[in-house]
Amino acid sequence: MIQLINVQKKFGARLAVNNLSLTVPAGEIFGLLGHNGAGKSTAIGMMLGQVWPSGGEVRVCGHDVTTRRDLALHAVGAIFETPAFYDYLSGWRNLEIFTHFTARTSDARIREVVEWVGLTGREHGKVRTYSHGMRARLALAQALLPQPELLILDEPGEGLDPEGIHEMRETILRLHRELKLTILLSSHLLSEVEQLCTRIAVLNQGQKVFEGSLADTKRSNQWVRLRVNDFPLATKILIAAGLISGHRDGEEIELAANVETDAVVRKLVEQGVGVFEIARAAETLESFYLSLMSETKAN
Repeated sequence: MIQLINVQKKFGARLAVNNLSLTVPAGEIFGLLGHNGAGKSTAIGMMLGQVWPSGGEVRVCGHDVTTRRDLALHAVGAIFETPAFYDYLSGWRNLEIFTHFTARTSDARIREVVEWVGLTGREHGKVRTYSHGMRARLALAQALLPQPELLILDEPGEGLDPEGIHEMRETILRLHRELKLTILLSSHLLSEVEQLCTRIAVLNQGQKVFEGSLADTKRSNQWVRLRVNDFPLATKILIAAGLISGHRDGEEIELAANVETDAVVRKLVEQGVGVFEIARAAETLESFYLSLMSETKAN
């Protein structure tokens, strides 16, 4: 559904996206991660034909966005940056106006998307009376109007309270499950990405530093939580013995290949280090992401 091939984007002398290649197959919920300024929004802008690439190829739904934008975006819905609405008009009227800029849409279709996003009963209220969560639902309704096959969502949970985040997550999962949509999701909420996405890509300073499945982010189960009476001394002993390949946060060690926790305990006890606890660390997307960013800085 989406293919970026060696894409670059320069703003003056600044290289915002550098040689980015990315593939999003049909049927996936794909997460695009990275810190502020990593190039996520620029990449999405190029996918939507709102930012012109300086080099490379951007293909959406099988068509080059730069040469056949009409065909590429024909079946694409999006929430990009902060959606703007006419606050003094109703949600329904805002959706009607939006269709005037895209394609005429029946009342039945508007009613359908209003129901999909959970705005039924409030669609005729003025947007200025909407909560942040209701505005997010209205933005999603707008993205669904063209009956898309691909949905691109840039920070859909931004500013929502925990209840709103939960509702947005459930709506996205239902859209994927029942409408068979392919969804590209950009978010800072790593716990949400972990619950929603099948695959992810991570950008750092305009470059892709990881692309793979969620299972790949948990590939390393070599991290172990270690509580001892002297962590710096313990890590020094374990590194010298070749039992660990790294440590982090003053409480976790990375076992060397083919090393088990019993060997670590035995070595520390032999050296007089008190061991209070040792347990495999549960690798989360957050810990993977932070470790990846740390490795990238180190390189």
